[in-house]
Amino acid sequence: MQAYICSSNNTMGISKINNRISIIGCGWLGLPLAIQLIENGLDIKGSTTSENKLEALDNLGITPFLIRLNETKIEGDISEFLNNSETLIINIPPGLRKNPDKNYVSEIKLLIKHIEKSSIKNVLYISSTSVYNNDPKFPIITEKTKPNAISNSGKQLIEIENVLKNNSAFNTTILRFAGLFDQERHPGKIISGRKHILNPEAPVNLIHKNDCISIIAQLIEKDFWNEEFNACYPNHPTKEQYYKQYCQANNLELPEYNREDISMGKIIDATKLAQLLKYEYKTGL
Repeated sequence: MQAYICSSNNTMGISKINNRISIIGCGWLGLPLAIQLIENGLDIKGSTTSENKLEALDNLGITPFLIRLNETKIEGDISEFLNNSETLIINIPPGLRKNPDKNYVSEIKLLIKHIEKSSIKNVLYISSTSVYNNDPKFPIITEKTKPNAISNSGKQLIEIENVLKNNSAFNTTILRFAGLFDQERHPGKIISGRKHILNPEAPVNLIHKNDCISIIAQLIEKDFWNEEFNACYPNHPTKEQYYKQYCQANNLELPEYNREDISMGKIIDATKLAQLLKYEYKTGL
């Protein structure tokens, strides 16, 4: 097993850093993350795009902001949202399935202009392992693997990662999650009963939301900046094996697979993260 040495300054504990963090995107992942960070003693500003969620955030102890990003402007008081925070967590997915013509890169570049003028010193960007393309040889992907996505979403994520990493106005850590799930939002429920599912022999790359939250909290606590991490549960059964077992265990209709095409996939190796954080996954597949 390869040993990893962190090049960033990781000696500064949570008590020595500014305890205010801004989270842009308090949704399915961002909201429970904000709650966990508050429990850890941090002061959290959180953004939402829905006005009717502001009161709920406030009731949970999150200082709420209505922030909407688009390609030409940012709606909401973005300056105050960033003001007096040392760390910004960017947790907004591209949304290209609903709007394939969207320029997500322009939105983040516009946000960066405001970050540069703010007190933000550290940016944690929640990215995706979709920046790595699938392959019939199922390659093992580490942080040393060059992102090579060919999809529109993957290409935009790669460009954003590079724009953030190359900006000297703040530190950036890139955290690439594999497929996120929890008990309520599980991909097995989505593909149950579907026909002609591609890539039955491809390895599964998943991570539970609770592990994502724990990993983010530890990265912030241990002050790991200017790093790139992949995050994925270490077991990789085939797609067919895993979803058959899941559907049978949950009394769901089995999916049917396309066996005519060669399966494409990859294996996400998150050893670097596990070693540096001494992290043990809390929730299995």
